[in-house]
Formats: sequence, C-alpha cells, structure tokens
Amino acid sequence: MAASAGAETSRGKCAAHAIAVIAIVVGLPLWWKTTETYRASLPYSSINELDSLSLLLTVPVEIVFAKGVLSVEQLRKMPSSDVLDRSSKLNLAKTTYLRRYEIKYRRATPQEEEALGGPSLQGCDEALYQLDRGTQGSLTVYVIPESSALLPQGIGVSIGKHRTAVMESQHLPSLRVEAVLGVVNKKVEQIVQVMSFNDDVIMAALSDRIPVGQFTKDAYADSRRAFKSSPGYEITFSLLNPDPKSHDVHWNIQGAVDGYVQPFLDKLAPVANVSVDSQILYYAVLGVTPRFDKASSSYILNAYSLPHVINPIEARLGSSAASLYPVLNFLLYVPEYSHSPLYIKNHDGSSVVTNAFHSPRWGGIMVYNVDYSEEQERVLPVRVDIDMVKVMEVFLTQLRLLFGISKVLTPADFHMESPGDEGLSDWELDRLLWTRTVENIATVTTTLTSLAQLLDQIGNIVINDSVASEVYRAVAAVQVAVSHLESGMLEFAFQASKEAITSSEKAFFDPSLLHLLYFPDDQKFAIYIPLFLPMAVPILLSLLKTAKEYKQRRKEATKED
Repeated sequence: MAASAGAETSRGKCAAHAIAVIAIVVGLPLWWKTTETYRASLPYSSINELDSLSLLLTVPVEIVFAKGVLSVEQLRKMPSSDVLDRSSKLNLAKTTYLRRYEIKYRRATPQEEEALGGPSLQGCDEALYQLDRGTQGSLTVYVIPESSALLPQGIGVSIGKHRTAVMESQHLPSLRVEAVLGVVNKKVEQIVQVMSFNDDVIMAALSDRIPVGQFTKDAYADSRRAFKSSPGYEITFSLLNPDPKSHDVHWNIQGAVDGYVQPFLDKLAPVANVSVDSQILYYAVLGVTPRFDKASSSYILNAYSLPHVINPIEARLGSSAASLYPVLNFLLYVPEYSHSPLYIKNHDGSSVVTNAFHSPRWGGIMVYNVDYSEEQERVLPVRVDIDMVKVMEVFLTQLRLLFGISKVLTPADFHMESPGDEGLSDWELDRLLWTRTVENIATVTTTLTSLAQLLDQIGNIVINDSVASEVYRAVAAVQVAVSHLESGMLEFAFQASKEAITSSEKAFFDPSLLHLLYFPDDQKFAIYIPLFLPMAVPILLSLLKTAKEYKQRRKEATKED
C-alpha cells in the first residue's frame, strides 16, 4: 500500500511537472506569439534625419553677353562658370536652407543678337523664347550694351513673361574681369530673387516649422493667405441674387471661364488639377445689414463687418462638404433693391476700388451694383447683364493671391512684361513651384515625424505592411526631392515632393492606425486573468510544493552526512 501510494504521488508530481513545462515552454510562447501586435519595421533613423531639415536650393543661371558689352580681352579672360553660395536669414535648430546660384557665362549667338536687336521688348522676349524655352527653375539673363535702344530710358532690367531677362551693362568694357563679374553677379542676384525666390518666400513655405516671431509682417500674411499645397482644387463661382423680384440677373459664366480662367488653369496644370463649376443662389442675403450713408445716398459695408458676411452664405454654398480637395469660392453678390447701391469701405474710411474683398484660404466676394434708370425702376424685375470682363479681372487677381502668386516687389529700375491672356508668366509658375516643393517637403517631414512619435508612444497599434511601404516610399521620395533641389532640377524635385506628400498622408490617415481599434493593456489583463488564473494557480502551488519537498530532502540529506 505504501509503495502504491508513493507511486501515485510520484505520478502526480510528474504530471504536475509535465503540465508546468508544457504551459511554460509551449503554451506561454504560443500565446505570446499569437496575441502580439504586428508591427512592420519603419525607417526611424531616416525619419529622424529628415526632422532636421536642411535644404540647399540651386538655381541654374545663364548670363549671355551681347556684342559690344565686353572687349575681346575681357571675353578671353572670362570664366565659363561660377558658383555663388548665399546664406539665408533662416537658421533654426531643425530648419536651415541655403541659396546657390550656378552661373554659366557665354557669348550671344547670331540668332540671339538678331532677337536682341528687335524694336520692342515684347517681340524680343518672344523671339528669345523660341530660341531657348529653358527648363523649369532655370533663368537666362542677357546683358546688352548701353548703346542699345531696346530698353527705354530709366529701365535697367526688363523681365519677360518667360524665363529670360534683359539687363543693361554699366561701363563694363572699362573694368577688369573680376570687377565685371562682381557688378553683373550683383545685379543678376536681384533678378534671381525676383524671378525665383527670396528668403520671405521660403519662410512662408516653411511656415509650419518656423515660430511666428521669425516672420516679417508681409511674409506672415502671405503664408496665411494662400491655400496649402494639394494635388487638386475645386473652384466654385456663385451668383447671389437675394432679390429676384427686382433683378433678373444674367451672366455668361461659361464664356468668362473659357476666356479668362481656363488659360490660367492650363498654365497651372503642373502644380495641381483644378475643376470649375458654377451656381446661382436666390434669396441668399448677407449676414450683415449694411449701414446707410446719407452723405453719399448709398449703403456701406465696413471692413470690420466683412468677416461676418461669409458664414451665413457659406452654409448655402454646399460645395466644400462634398469635395475631397480644397474649394475656392468666388461670389458675385447683386445687392437687394432696398440696399442699392452698396459699397465696401476700408478701415480708413476710403472706398474699395474693386468693391470686392477676399478671405484667406477661402475665396473672394465682389459686390456688383445695378445702375437703374427711371424707366427701369417703374418696371420690375430689372434685367441685369453682368459685365464679366470687369468681374473676372477681380476674381483672377484674387485667384492668383489664393494660389500664392502675390505681387513681387522690384527695384525702381525694373520693368516686368504683362503675363498676357494666360494670367501667369513662366517665371511666376517656377516661383510657385519653388515654394510648393519646399512646402511639400516640410509637410512630409512633419507628418512622418509625428507618425513615428505616435507609433513609438502607443505600442499596441498595428503597423501593417501597406503602411510601412507608404512610409518607406515617402522617405525615399522626399530624399529624392531634396537631392533634385540641390541639383537645380525643379521639375523633378516638385514631382518627387508630390509623391512624398501623397504617400505620407496615405500612411498617416490609414484606418488601421486608429488607436481605438485596439485594447489598452489594462483591458487585456482584465480579459486574460479570468482565463489563465484558474489554470495557473494549481500549477504554481504544485511547483511550490515540489520545491519545498526538494528543499526538505536536501536538508535531511545534509543532516545524515
């Protein structure tokens, strides 16, 4: 009986040990592996490097000397190229950028000499464009002799609507080559900052990474006025007729868009895809009651009340809620008969010439007053045919501002050709691409850094392979964009930055990264303890009992020895 009891005890101990071994060696790792959160590897080191953003923006510049500008001796000693590195006033802990001008010098070809000898600047600009269209981001500056009649009196530099500028020489034949280069390069640097970018433009593009105190007043206003970079935009033209009983309003919006807006959008195609639609809204009134001015027998909207105008109208527009892209709203408001004529006043009390205003990152509103005759006032409604030329001139100006194409400040002796029917010069497009590329790079680095910090802090979020691949793709694309900027290849840099921002946003907004999809650690313990505790307690007690018996046997064996 004693032997049988001992064997039974031994079998119980062996069973307990076997269960403990299986639970610890097989069960615990299997449970751990099957319940662990899958987290694909991410390039954390590369993301940390991108967080300390350092940009080198290279502008390829070609300086062409026309016949008679330099002497034969000067041309013989003239170098073929030069590099000008310029520091910037932006030098923060994690954001720096430098400007570099890669300059090439050469003589004008016979065809260029013929173009420069033309009678008009506009004809010269078109002729030079046909000879060399240039690449995006590059500039060509032609230096002509003082005896040339191409530049009018008082104009030292003429900037065309393409990627060329004509500059008058200043007593260059009497100078040494080093002095010639110093004079020419100084003037060319002014031209480049007008036609490509300057510090304020880049600071506006990096606004998300720069403290507000670093901005000038104009740069801060520009950074907040324009829409952020996006793959696409939607433009909505709305005609607001709050008093259809008095006004029968007609507008040729299709013809106006085709004639004024579409050429501008076609030129803007490399930046983003833009769609246009229109609508007419009846009984849509302003959210502010105009004030009657006895002196002018008109109604007034003061500048301080303009912010309150938009909200009531915006609720009726209905376009932004259904759009995946930012919506630019342009509203043409025909005042009610009882509030006509209606004029907008500035803060200083002066009238706004265009009778319009724009709202940053939203759109613009123009008030269109109806001129009534005595006969028309007797017969209502009055037919109103909108002068679309007048309206589109205002909206196109606002559209340029909202896309970040603001007026460039130039020295007094600079002359700029009109962009023409397209409403956008080639160099203005390049200037926009510079800012959009830098803005995209800054946005991507901020997005990736935020995503890496989020995933590092919350360890139970699944990182699937699709998210990881988008992150890797975004990191690679932004590195390519930075490299192309250093090489002066603006077109390729912009395309890479668009790919980077698309991939980074796909990764950041992936639905699988929602934190609420996963149980917190305390809830996991609340679920697992009722399952494993009933099994674990007997196993632990058996192991403790076995350890106690083993210790007792060793103590008895020690006493016997």
